[in-house]
Amino acid sequence: MQRELSDAELLAAEPECSSEPEGTELCEGDDHTLSKSSESESDQTGHGTDKAACSGHEQSSIQLSLSGNRTDSQCEGSSIKRRRQDNRIPLERFDRKYLSVTDLSRQAWCEQQVVYGMELPHIQQLRDEVPVVKTGSSIHLARELEIQDVVPINIESQEDSWGVKLLNFLSMIQFLQTGECVRELPVFGELEGIFLVGVIDELCYNSSGELELHELKTRGQPTLPRAAQRKSYHLQVSVYKLLFEAMIKGQLNKDTIIHHLHLQTERSFGSEVIAYAQKIGLSVNTFGGLLDLIFLNLMYTEIPTVDILKIEYCYQADASVIGTEVVCFEEEWVKKELKYYCSFWKGQREAKGVDIEEAWKCRTCDFADICQWRKKKAEEAAEKNQANHRK
Repeated sequence: MQRELSDAELLAAEPECSSEPEGTELCEGDDHTLSKSSESESDQTGHGTDKAACSGHEQSSIQLSLSGNRTDSQCEGSSIKRRRQDNRIPLERFDRKYLSVTDLSRQAWCEQQVVYGMELPHIQQLRDEVPVVKTGSSIHLARELEIQDVVPINIESQEDSWGVKLLNFLSMIQFLQTGECVRELPVFGELEGIFLVGVIDELCYNSSGELELHELKTRGQPTLPRAAQRKSYHLQVSVYKLLFEAMIKGQLNKDTIIHHLHLQTERSFGSEVIAYAQKIGLSVNTFGGLLDLIFLNLMYTEIPTVDILKIEYCYQADASVIGTEVVCFEEEWVKKELKYYCSFWKGQREAKGVDIEEAWKCRTCDFADICQWRKKKAEEAAEKNQANHRK
């Protein structure tokens, strides 16, 4: 009979690839949600390419091991140590004006992993190139192209980049109002004092006239995810619902956007953004003017709240549907989770890694070799075992 591993042995074990690398699923197809590691460079540099969504019916709108190179690991450890001596809150330390909803869902998987991903961005960039991640993104794009075209737009400033997002949102809201389905709908707003940004995969009406929010998750294995993975997804779609409904109810205002994003309201848009606005029937030249137009439209737009949350799991190999899960929206739970995860970004507590019961997550973590949380928990478990042996 195989001996059962103690807590200390479990945490100290070398990470290995499992047959189903759950840790990678948090990245599959999620690059569209504007996380720091995957959002377009235009939001950071003010130059690049963004996309406008225009539908066929005229809708506008592997484990990356760090082992094997001890010198690199030591350098990375020193770099992290220096950053941790910085007394600024995490939002300021990592130069974040806002968070993506995916950032929060990744925290639900492993908060310490999120921190390492920001401290060592080159590792996250390597992960974004993994075939399983690219395949997930391709499936998302194929779904989007079923009802709308994606048109690249050259942008010249951060105001341009946000202008495209706002124009996409406004045009899609118009089609939602007429009962049509929309995909890749940008949502944003302030929750727990932090500005959050996300992209809803799909909003559509069912045969009963109820508005459904659909989230697509692609998987490398033709099986449904574990409970730990589903928890992070439930949080993600629930926050989408909160953000979307705050927007259509008029709970988001112009001052909140300007305060968090530090954008210039009087700055003129680039020529391609102005042309895109004209294409969807709008005459607007500045970011501030577009904000005014957005909130004016929302004031007179009648869009229902989201009735049903659904997550569809899709097998990457052939894009077949594995299963669909209906998520029960529990507002009290969602707000409690939000308060807890946002408290880290506001500097109210330290980052937390996984508990011993979920140490299996470390097997597919890119940062397992250098994780101080993992090391600390292994030492605590070893001391506990030694104390038990002495009794």
